[in-house]
Amino acid sequence: MNRILPIIVVIIAIMLAVWFVIVHSQTPGAMTQGNLIASVNYSCDANKTINASFYDGTSTPGTATTAPIPGGSVALTLSDGRSTTLPQTISADGARYANADESFIFWEKGDGAFVMENNQQTYANCIDSSKAQSAVSQTYTNSSRGFTLQIQNVSSANAAQYPAAYSVDESYQYQALGPNKTIDGVKFTIPGNVATGTNLGSDSYVSVEQIPGLSSCSATSFVMSGTKARTVADSGVTYSVASTSDAGAGNRYDETVYAIASSSPCTAMRYFIHYGAFENYPAGSIRQFNESALMASFDAIRRTLILQ
Repeated sequence: MNRILPIIVVIIAIMLAVWFVIVHSQTPGAMTQGNLIASVNYSCDANKTINASFYDGTSTPGTATTAPIPGGSVALTLSDGRSTTLPQTISADGARYANADESFIFWEKGDGAFVMENNQQTYANCIDSSKAQSAVSQTYTNSSRGFTLQIQNVSSANAAQYPAAYSVDESYQYQALGPNKTIDGVKFTIPGNVATGTNLGSDSYVSVEQIPGLSSCSATSFVMSGTKARTVADSGVTYSVASTSDAGAGNRYDETVYAIASSSPCTAMRYFIHYGAFENYPAGSIRQFNESALMASFDAIRRTLILQ
């Protein structure tokens, strides 16, 4: 018996040592993965990419006071060389994956995704590469108003490119200036998925508007009284430009009007951008919309405007 006891102690010690090595040699955040559901390559702003492999898993049932916890996971390979595996977490919209302290969050919805690190968006406007289309332009012509322009038909995550399907409203009237100051025109509202997952309002648009009978064409005719205009030359066209901002109930409304100084009837393009105050959203719940990309998209459309 005295000889057997030391042998038992040695065996137990060896088993504990093996267990310790196995546990502590695992990559932090590693987990048992279920069946592979899909593997997606995303193209993001700034030429960044993400490869995401999605796995299923067993969900944890909810209770009377808690929601069920999904059991899936995602394995990510980022274009900066990093790789990580994240468990799926509770989400009211799309599929959300995060590490234990939520310093790294991957959020996927439809064909789009983004990454948040320490509450900062590091991979933005990511689009499933298999759904991307080459950049094409659709020409819009309005003979009654005497103009043509081109709408970018793009499904890319690059900075100034947004998916196609701007909706066109040919009965549009701008009515914010008050009674008897309605301005007629044509409105091109952004595609809904441009705003999805961001603080951008899906009612944002670019419009072509006209005021007949003016002796001189100025952007001040398209905005609230007292707003100053400046002269801007762009791509061989001289514009009178005026900008306004408004806010209310956590919403922001930015408008920029480009009036073609030499046009008759006085013709202008209005950028209307509606968005929610980003700081009012729960951390990590959405990403901040790319204002410079949206403005670049509107600029690209404006530069194609031809008056007949």
